[in-house]
Amino acid sequence: MEEKKVLVVDDDEESRELLCEVLSGNGYSVQAVGDVTTALRELGRDEQYALVIADLRMPDGTGLELLRDLRRQKFEPALVLMSSFISDSERNLALQLGAQALLEKPFRLSEMLQVVAELTAASASLKGERLAMSIQPNKESS
Repeated sequence: MEEKKVLVVDDDEESRELLCEVLSGNGYSVQAVGDVTTALRELGRDEQYALVIADLRMPDGTGLELLRDLRRQKFEPALVLMSSFISDSERNLALQLGAQALLEKPFRLSEMLQVVAELTAASASLKGERLAMSIQPNKESS
């Protein structure tokens, strides 16, 4: 089975490390960066990513700007945005720009893995098609 490459873009180091650990433990090849600029540089260097998971708000830009730049440069990885708060206008713009999923923090890692599995499987056969999934925050108490 071909290893699926995922790029995690998040300025929060703890979140980045957790996502990398979970994704790697589930068979994905993962690279992580902490800002939009480095993400664009990495994607320009290696176009083999099946999926990008990006935080909505980072110090040097937003996940929406990253998505806009990726599409402008004709990069085709699926893109998942995540944030503690996504406004209706941001949600609509993300979907218009081609985001395949929106994860509202806190989300269950099992739900994130399901989204990643579906998108990486779909990326092989449905390049560019949106699944438009939205995972709501985990409201259950532990």
